Order: sequence, then C-alpha cells, then structure tokens
Amino acid sequence: MARFFDVMTSYAASGARLSAALRVRKLGKRPVAPLELYEFEGCPFCRKAREVLTVLDLDARIFPCPKGGARFRPIVREKGGREQFPYLIDPNTGTSTYESMDIARYLASTYGDGTLPWSLSLGPLTNVSSGLASACRATRGARARPSRAPNKPLELYSFEGSPYCRLAREALCELELPYLLHNVAKGSEHRAAFVERSGKMQVPYLVDPNTAAQLFESADIVKYLDTTYAL
Repeated sequence: MARFFDVMTSYAASGARLSAALRVRKLGKRPVAPLELYEFEGCPFCRKAREVLTVLDLDARIFPCPKGGARFRPIVREKGGREQFPYLIDPNTGTSTYESMDIARYLASTYGDGTLPWSLSLGPLTNVSSGLASACRATRGARARPSRAPNKPLELYSFEGSPYCRLAREALCELELPYLLHNVAKGSEHRAAFVERSGKMQVPYLVDPNTAAQLFESADIVKYLDTTYAL
C-alpha cells in the first residue's frame, strides 16, 4: 500500500507541473565540466532549476541540502553567504547564483537558445504549480535522515518529469548522498551511451561506485539506499 501511495502521489506531482521536463529542447554550447547544484527535492524553487537541467540535457553534481542537513548546507553558507536554495555553481564560467529564475535564465542563455522552457514561462502559475507538486509529496524529499556518507559520489540516470525517478531522488536527498545526475530525457544525446552502459532505456538507474551496485527500479533503489546508507 505504501508503494502504491508513493507512485500515485509522484504521478500527481508530475501532473501538477503539466508533465514538464520530459523532453530535451534546442541546445546551445555544451559545458566541459558538470555543473554543481545545491538543492533539495521537496523545494518548489529547486524543482524549477532541475527542470532546466533536464530540458537542456545538462549533467550536474547534486549536493542535497534537506532541512536539518549538516553535510552541505554549511558549504552553501560559506560560498554564497546564506543558506538559500537552489544555489548553482558553474565551474566552466566561474558563475555562481541563487534564485531559481536567475539560474534558469543563466542556463538558457549559456547552454540553450536564450529562451526559457515553456514550463517556466507561465507567470504566477509556474510557482503555484511547482508548489502543488511539492504538496503532493509533502512528507518526502525535504528533511534529512541520519546517514553514512559515501566515499565516492553515486551516479543517477534520471529526468525531472519522471514520477519514478523522483522517488529515487527523494531518497538520495533525505540521506544527503551526493551524486552525479545524468539527464536522459526524450531526445537526449546521452541516451545511446546510457543504453550501451546499462543494456536498456529505463530510468531511474543508480550506479554506486562504492559497492559496484547497479540498479533499475525505484523501489529497489530506495531499499538499497536505506539498507546501505541509512543509520
């Protein structure tokens, strides 16, 4: 029953955002190094930043900063001067910025065609729908749980609009587990390499270099993360 509830409410969250961030749009130049994003899954403003990463087919190093977390929140305060999320660092240009819409505009102008995705161009409806998406999963992806830190960051193949990928990202967030996010939405130029690596086009797909584990299926990923890293 708990699994059914998780899946249904995650579908509702995607529906609240009108199934945004399912497909890659026109791209610009590509970054050499992955971007760095400090965020937490339950934050409606962080969601907007993740949607832009998906539609622009950008990889990013994700540093989860759930409420009550002590692993990465102090880094944001040290680097930016305050604990506010999302916080983006682009090592390719030396740019760092808060504010979801500033991040969206920066990414669109630097790595896209300069225009915002339609899902972020709806005026007040953008914030309302993103808030509704967070409300659908109000108890998940927002608050830290005790965990053991991995020696190496994990890897997750995902895209923002997928209800099943959301469940995996929530667990990573709550446990404050850093990971390299590979976006593989429809139309992604990374899909062929992903299929070659994993054997099929299915997400989420988690790779843990600390244990050599490789898993499909959100339920298996959540169980694995809890068993391996939760205290």
